[in-house]
Amino acid sequence: MESQPSIETVNQALHALYNNPDVVGKEKASVWLGELQRSVYAWQIADELLRQNESLESCYFAAQTMRTKIQYAFHELPATSHQSLRDSLLDHASKISSITPPVIVTQLSLALADLTLQMASWKGSTLDLIQKFGNNPQQLPFLLELLTVMPEEVNSRSLRLGSNRRTEIMDELKSAAAVVLQLLAACVESCSSDHRSQVKIFRCLGSWFSITAMPENCPVNNKLILASFQCLLSHDCPSMLHEAATDCICSALYCAEDLDKNLTLAETLFQGVLSLLDAYHMSVAEEDTDKSINYCRIFTEMAESYLEVIVGTPNQGLGDFRILELLLTCIGHHQYEVAEITFNLWYRLSEELYQKNAELLNELFKPYVQRLIIALCRHCQMDQDHEGIPDDTNDFGEFRVRASELIKDVVFIVGSSSCFAQMFDNLKTQTTSTTWDVSEASLFVMTAVAKNILPEEGDIVPQVVQALLSIPQTAHIAVRYTSIQLLGELCEWIEKHPQTLDTILQFLLAGLQEEKLATVSANSLQSISTTCRDQMIEHFQGLVQIAQAMDTFNLSNEAAIGLLKGTATILARLPYDKLVEGMQQLCSFQLSPLSMILVQQPHDPKHGSKNDPTVWLDRLAAIFRHTNPTVTNGQIHPCQAVIQEVWPVLSEACTKYQADVRVVERCCRCIRFAVRCLGKSSASLLTPLVTQMVNLYQVHQHSCFLYLGSILVDEYGLENGCVPGLVDMLQAFCGPTFKILEEHNGLRNHPDTVDDLFRLCLRFIQRAALPFLHCQMAKPVLCCAIAASSLDHRDANASVMKFLTDFIHCGTENQEKDDFEERRVLVHGLLHEHGQPLVHALMHAVIFSLPTYMSADVAEVMYELMLVDRPTFCRWLETTLKALPTESSGGSVTATHKQLTDFHKAITSAENVKTVCHAVREFTRLYR
Repeated sequence: MESQPSIETVNQALHALYNNPDVVGKEKASVWLGELQRSVYAWQIADELLRQNESLESCYFAAQTMRTKIQYAFHELPATSHQSLRDSLLDHASKISSITPPVIVTQLSLALADLTLQMASWKGSTLDLIQKFGNNPQQLPFLLELLTVMPEEVNSRSLRLGSNRRTEIMDELKSAAAVVLQLLAACVESCSSDHRSQVKIFRCLGSWFSITAMPENCPVNNKLILASFQCLLSHDCPSMLHEAATDCICSALYCAEDLDKNLTLAETLFQGVLSLLDAYHMSVAEEDTDKSINYCRIFTEMAESYLEVIVGTPNQGLGDFRILELLLTCIGHHQYEVAEITFNLWYRLSEELYQKNAELLNELFKPYVQRLIIALCRHCQMDQDHEGIPDDTNDFGEFRVRASELIKDVVFIVGSSSCFAQMFDNLKTQTTSTTWDVSEASLFVMTAVAKNILPEEGDIVPQVVQALLSIPQTAHIAVRYTSIQLLGELCEWIEKHPQTLDTILQFLLAGLQEEKLATVSANSLQSISTTCRDQMIEHFQGLVQIAQAMDTFNLSNEAAIGLLKGTATILARLPYDKLVEGMQQLCSFQLSPLSMILVQQPHDPKHGSKNDPTVWLDRLAAIFRHTNPTVTNGQIHPCQAVIQEVWPVLSEACTKYQADVRVVERCCRCIRFAVRCLGKSSASLLTPLVTQMVNLYQVHQHSCFLYLGSILVDEYGLENGCVPGLVDMLQAFCGPTFKILEEHNGLRNHPDTVDDLFRLCLRFIQRAALPFLHCQMAKPVLCCAIAASSLDHRDANASVMKFLTDFIHCGTENQEKDDFEERRVLVHGLLHEHGQPLVHALMHAVIFSLPTYMSADVAEVMYELMLVDRPTFCRWLETTLKALPTESSGGSVTATHKQLTDFHKAITSAENVKTVCHAVREFTRLYR
């Protein structure tokens, strides 16, 4: 936006946005207003709109604009204008009354809160705001909103306050906490019958608790905590107030987790929470699920906050097991949504007990975990009128998956065999009146723990397997479905008991031929085939027949691929001549329909149909991927002839569907596994494959060609005769790649290309470093890596950093090799020219662009740089640090001279990567 628009123009655009019936007009107005908000003129426009107060729409737009500008563009304002902005916002806020719309109150309070956090020169802002607005009942709601959002915004990443400023803010909030508590206590007294005001009070108190801004052992036996519990104990408490009180108590419990500092608060909350049990039972009796959920949240939060005490001093003091009883009471709720709230606590408890690995401690918690599993089994029961197989995609199905994962995590506390036996006893003791859903749920829990059963177990499991194989076809299909699943999970036991294999395979084959059971039968058959490879050799021809008839079964494509995976795994165990024949058979079943598609079908196949080439390409890929025979020296690879037959079809598919990235990616994936399967035996494919890839890439820059290129370099990079052709391939790829990456936002718009380009270059460094360093692309690739170091795409950035690490390392490793000196000279030459820009880019990336979890990869690059030439690296880092801003746009200190000096010393004296990583992480907190 080149010039500031008039207020009239802005109002016209707002009118068009909110009132114009023409959709095109609305969209144009929205785009224009968005540009205005991003411009520097938005500050003055927003201020003027608030002063004029013409309409709800204009005031909301102005308040929201002011908030976003302060949050994301505060740097646009010179420090000299901060005070006038503050005065203007305070002036607008002073005009707020009881009739001001809540949305405007919220936006203005956020704007003012974000200003106070960023404006370092405004000392004692919290107390100033209380003094200005605290004596006017009309403005009290605004003040409460403001005091609520201020603590919430402290940890806002968009503000990038930095740890120094955040420490200042926390100190200021803690010093103001006593005054805030007094204000809230006075509000509670005066608003005892005003539920809306109470909601605001509890939200505000909870906000201060959530960032632990309360002074240590603050006076908690006051009206505020009591008022929260009184609301929760009140039978007729409105739902909105009930939820606000719940949130407040949960935040207080979070704050109380540090028992050394908040023991008084923790003890008060403990007694208060225990008093809620009867209220919980009342909510269950009245079927008020929302309130039941609130109570369950409180019980769970207390258990999480006191977990260390519960495990450390079990059933003593605040480790009282009545806390676990509260949780089990909630798990007994008829709605599974209530039980699920407790899951994270049980995960954490199991982790604590697993780490301690103390049998006596496990025995203390065993009864509670047994009751948990029994309750989960009950919750996993499907409705009795359910028809068909279990559905994992709906809400209840997803709950069952999560329940199964939880059972797997906690079952070691009670013992897998014990749990398995208990569920089997449930099945055996069921009477004629027992419904199918109860049986299925027991089988479902057994499926969750089956993999943990010792394969040598000879008492319970044989009985279970016999019972499963005896389930009649008249049984509910869900029971049969889960029984088949259970057999698949018992694959490791079956391997140790091969006498059961024939009967089980017949059972699964019968399931394959039944439409609704085909996919689960295929999945179980895959598990058994993969685990029982040696025992399944004699059944290979049977599996081939199944593979041939696969499309007569009602299998998902995933299950079909799984069957081929299991079959291919066994194929690799066959004698040489049988392996060749089996490979030809398996591939021919996929190749014939693929060849027909290439001849008959159009260029835009329907996704997932039988005319979709990706169906057959995925199946071929599964065969190549999982056929890994042992080949002795001098022996022709048994899969070579078959893959040479497949190659022309794959090549044709690549050419025909060259514009369709989905098909081309599957072709490349298939070729990748074919090359991996053959290894050096695929040399005859190398020239035609590289030629086709390079030619297609000039037209369509599908990054999968780069990835496939990296596979070829990995396989042939050590073969001197192949290296020149591979280097030519890299150079041919680089031209089109750099062209798209140099576009506006090219790196951000093409992260897959970045990822695959640097995977390719990394393979060169690992397999053919010297030819890569000599090639004319080495320098542009390094420059591209420097530019891409700030790309916040996880996989792409990881590939860039891994390339940089190995590139630098190849100048220092394998010093005994003949080419070492040449490598060292070439790497040092490139770093001499680009080392300073690289360090600058790495530091700016880790400070301003990358999330914290990605800093470890950056630290590795910096450490490798330091190993090359520590004194030079020290100078590069010093130059970079001196150029960093030492003051934020709000006037606060980002990094002191001592912090900069300490960081420089920590990095440059580091003797391992871990030290560098820790120093980088600590330093970046100063800027975010």
